[in-house]
Amino acid sequence: MPPAPRDPRSSTSHRASRRVRERGEPLRASWNPTEPGPDEDAERRGGRHRRISRYGWRVYAIPLLVVVTALAVLQTVGPVTDGEESGEQAAAPADRPAPEPKRPVVTEAQPGGEYDEDLFSADLPPGGPIPETGARTFEVQPGSTPAIGSGELYRYTVETEVGMDLPEGPESFSRLVQDTLSDPRSWTNPEAGGISLQRVDGDEQPDFRVILVSRQTAREACEYSDGVPFDSSCRKGEMVYLNAARWARGAVAFEGDLGNYRRYAINHEVGHVFGNGHVGCPEPGANAPVMMQQSFSVSNNELHELNQVADQGTSIPADGFECRPNAWPHPTGGGGH
Repeated sequence: MPPAPRDPRSSTSHRASRRVRERGEPLRASWNPTEPGPDEDAERRGGRHRRISRYGWRVYAIPLLVVVTALAVLQTVGPVTDGEESGEQAAAPADRPAPEPKRPVVTEAQPGGEYDEDLFSADLPPGGPIPETGARTFEVQPGSTPAIGSGELYRYTVETEVGMDLPEGPESFSRLVQDTLSDPRSWTNPEAGGISLQRVDGDEQPDFRVILVSRQTAREACEYSDGVPFDSSCRKGEMVYLNAARWARGAVAFEGDLGNYRRYAINHEVGHVFGNGHVGCPEPGANAPVMMQQSFSVSNNELHELNQVADQGTSIPADGFECRPNAWPHPTGGGGH
């Protein structure tokens, strides 16, 4: 009878057992690969014990530190209280209305606002302080230009009244006069007929003088008492008097546009130097001619009424025409240099 065959697992198990013994691992193994054996449990418990012994309190401190850090982060990004404002406002709870937006400390007028209904178009508008008086002597401001334009040359100086308090300073006035008269929309435009202008200073003799004067000096020079009883500028011979009251406040017709009013006043009064008289509004809605008395009104009816008080040299019909304020004799600059 042949000998019984050897179980192949026996030799394999023998070799495996020897390898296990050589590695110092236990001989017992569980059929359940996920279930640790008793020796494995002991080794794990021993490992935990060794880790605790080795690291001590740090094993528990690290997870605790993580928890504390997370709580600190949540506290930092949490809702802002006690009246503080966050970068982005959180939505208000459903049972509490959202807070009203903060109101500005000061506000501007509503669009389309008008002057007080009692203010006549020729009245001086409200605004900044007015230089009331001066010494009635004049100082030439330094500055000169090359001749601008082509044709007969007119030289001019820019001057201010001595002793007059100018919040913006004389340099601002000088610069605006020079820039306005050098602009191709002004009187040197070729379509105007052909002249050139040059600003001079020092001892050079000018053909006309553009002078900013105090309110009282302007009233004396421009016949306030014997003419139209409203602040105005005027030209007398070579003297072009620009009223500091109007320079500071402008005119009702310009609706607060002080920069363009000042350019208008320069061009209008210098226009008299070249022989231009007053005119009315040519048609409803048109640009007002620069020789229209826009300091008083851009309405023909109102200028007609003022002519009944004091003759302004030109008859203005009461035809109901009303123009838009305009600062330039050639507002589109056509044919400019």
